[in-house]
Parts: sequence; C-alpha cells; structure tokens
Amino acid sequence: MAIGDAAYIKKINRSLIISKIIEEGLISRADLSKITKLTRATISVQVADLLDEELIVESQQEHNHVGRKPIMLSLNRKAGYALGIDLDYKQITFTLSDLGGTPVNTDVIELKNSNYEEILELIVDHIKKYDDQCSDSRYGLVGVVIGIHGIISKNEIINFIPQHKWKNKNLKEDLEKELNINIHIENNANLCSFAERVYKHHQSGNLISLSMYSGIGLGVLINGELLKGYHGYAGEMGHMIIVPNGKPCNCGNLGCWELYASEASFFTQLDELHQQKNLTYQDLQKLIKDKDQLTCDLLEQYIKYLAIGLNNIINLLNPETLVLNCELLKLYPNAIHKIKANLTSSVSYYKELFISDLGKQAAVMGACAFAIKEFLEVPEISLAIES
Repeated sequence: MAIGDAAYIKKINRSLIISKIIEEGLISRADLSKITKLTRATISVQVADLLDEELIVESQQEHNHVGRKPIMLSLNRKAGYALGIDLDYKQITFTLSDLGGTPVNTDVIELKNSNYEEILELIVDHIKKYDDQCSDSRYGLVGVVIGIHGIISKNEIINFIPQHKWKNKNLKEDLEKELNINIHIENNANLCSFAERVYKHHQSGNLISLSMYSGIGLGVLINGELLKGYHGYAGEMGHMIIVPNGKPCNCGNLGCWELYASEASFFTQLDELHQQKNLTYQDLQKLIKDKDQLTCDLLEQYIKYLAIGLNNIINLLNPETLVLNCELLKLYPNAIHKIKANLTSSVSYYKELFISDLGKQAAVMGACAFAIKEFLEVPEISLAIES
C-alpha cells in the first residue's frame, strides 16, 4: 500500500472515531471497535493520538458489576470553542458554543443602520473579544461562521442582501484582513436546516427548513447535503411570486411570498389593523387569547398564504421532514393542523411537518455546528445541547 493511501485511510478512521464518540456521548474502546468495525489495535492507536491532542478525555463509568470499571471516552468540550453569528436586518446575534455544540454565551447587538463599514467594524471587535475569551483553551476559537439573510455565492461572496441593500460584498475577505481566524459565510436558511439535522432530526436525510422572520429563506438538505444550485443561490423561495401584480418587493418583483407569509409582513399588517406601532409576540398572544376577530382573520389569511408556498415547495422537492422556523406559529393554537388542512393536493407528499424547537437560535446554532464540523474534519456530526 502506498504511503499516501495509508495516511488517507488513517484520516478516514480518525473522522469515523470522532463522529461516533460525539454521537454516543460516552463510549468504551471495546464498544467503539464494535460500532466502527475497526480493529482494537487501530482504535488504540487513534484514541492515544486524540487523547494526546486533548480532543477527547477519559473517565470511569460507575457500575454495579464485579470487576474493573470500564474506561469511557468522550469529547473534550472545553478544548476549543466555535462562534456562530446571525447577521439579520435590525440586529446581530453572536453565540459562542463549546466543541459539543452547547452555547456558553450569547450577545444580541441592535443595528442602528445598514452601513457596511460600521457593521464590519462591529463584527471584527466582537470576534476579537470572543477570541481573547477563548485563549486559555487548547485550541481557542476554532472557527467563525456567519449567517447572511441574502444571496451568497459558492465562493462565499455576498451577492445581495435586499434589506441592507448590500451588493457584491466580500465580508469573508474583509474580516480575514483583520483577523487570523477561519471565517465562513453561509446563507442563514442553510444554517437553520443544518442545525435541524445536527441537533434534532439526526436520521432525516431529506430535510427542508423554512426560516420565516425578517423574510423567508429555505434551507434544503438532499441526501444529507445542502442544495445550493449552480451559483449557490438555491433556496430563495421568499421571492417566489404567489400574487401576480401584488405588493412591491425590495428584490424588484411584485407579489413575493415573503411579503405575505413572513413574520415581518404579518406584524406590519397587525400594526395597521390595530393602528398601533411595534406590536410584540406578547401582544399577539393576548389578542389570540382574547379571540380578537381581526387578529384571528389575519392569522387565517397568513396560514393560507403560507400553505400556497409550502404546497409549491412540497411538489418541487418531496421532502421527508419539513421544519417551519416561526415563533408566531407557536402562539397560534393548532397551527400545524390548520396548515395541513390547507395542503390538500393529492400529489403533494411529505413525511413530517414540525415547528422548530430551535427558533431564532437555529441559524447561530447551525453556524456553531458547521464550525465544529470543519474543525474536527468529520463528514457528519450529531450534537446534543447539554442543560
């Protein structure tokens, strides 16, 4: 066997072992050998390397049987940290996680404007702060992933963010000029779908996640891989036209789906109906509890517009798992049942429909998980948030 082949096989075995240790949480060398079907000698050598690198740790498991307590292996969560950033229209969310994907710190910074240079400086300052915070760990800050609410090319260039009016911005390059850290730029909806697979729906290879806050973004996993399209722009379903000659959109079209089925559009209409400004989730919850007719009618209309787009997506992609990331749907009783009642086509097939448990943290959690996956160099990763 050529030396290169041996090194490649060793790398594959290493990735497999790390993945299984993370997936199992605690596992012995013997069980690791059984699960991976690698020899005990291979396991012994690889585990020794990982212990030396401080990526894993040993512990003894309590048991009531006679004999030696088994030595268990687990990921060293404190060996390094990942930073996920969700760059939205009115705010930026920074979440720092350990290597196991559990958040250890979150900051939400309100944005005063859309000035690119000011926002760039703000992001640089915060990354430096987190980098210093992680400096005592073995690997420090292992990576930074930024979720963008807009169109991102395959080479990680920001092609367009409608709400900020940014075009052709190389945020990755601009950040790397100031920082000696691995930076990745990704569409926020893609990160949401990745988070759903990594943290919740581990066995779902064909998963769609719909992010419905300031706009609508679609993250698509087909056979476990993100669907990005020719240039990387796949998933911009918020700009699918559902009302010909409808409301004008920032993208230049009329009647785009996100003008009728995003949370931002709903709350704009809710404010107009009640002649108030900046109504909140708490206000909406009270209106629903009081069975306010105007609000209930608006919610029913919202569900219908949502279902129009979902029907198109289901027919196009035939997903196994469909996840709706929307806080207001959590407030509306029987929302899932009402949505399903509007998906009446005899040719629309999907397996499961959920409202996301991760909510507004999905993008940053997906970003952290992506950074961890890249750092550990594993093809797949399943994480669990520790309480």
